[in-house]
Amino acid sequence: MTSVRRGHHRDGGESHPPRLRPPEHRVSRRAIAHWAIEYLLLWGLAFGLAVGVAAWVGDSGWSGMPGWLAGRIGWLPYVVGAAGLLMVTVAPVWRYRVHRWEVSADVVYTRTGWFSREWLLVPVGRIQTVDTEQGWIERMLGLATIEVNTASHVGSSEVSGLPVDVATRLAEDLAHRAHDLRDDAT
Repeated sequence: MTSVRRGHHRDGGESHPPRLRPPEHRVSRRAIAHWAIEYLLLWGLAFGLAVGVAAWVGDSGWSGMPGWLAGRIGWLPYVVGAAGLLMVTVAPVWRYRVHRWEVSADVVYTRTGWFSREWLLVPVGRIQTVDTEQGWIERMLGLATIEVNTASHVGSSEVSGLPVDVATRLAEDLAHRAHDLRDDAT
């Protein structure tokens, strides 16, 4: 991993590390629906469990819980439901605005993250495998994910939310370029 150190200009002012520009391409807009469905399923399950726990604790009068919590256990489904609603409606749009990708002649460049951002630059010459995968929701929406793997797990990258044809073409192109670079090096 490369670190950037702050230095000082000759005029006495402090220099700042260079800022990375966002990668050129956004993922498909259909990725918003993909992520929303995933969150809906996950938070729907959490809501169902919260309703079950609240009903079980409320009906059984379970004494293994502090009194202040037992009196408020009925709030659990509402809290989980509100958090789930927020995640289903806000998180997919937020992810769409942040997640970007770009492939240049010598590097695969991705940006991901929520509150903290991760910029990952993977040299094409270090790529060992490029995998394309589709979950059932991705298949339903015509999307795919590519995984760019290097010898180091830290150097590997993933781009999800790509149209299938883009993901397939990109995976083939990266695999060929990585192969050609390895052949040139030997």
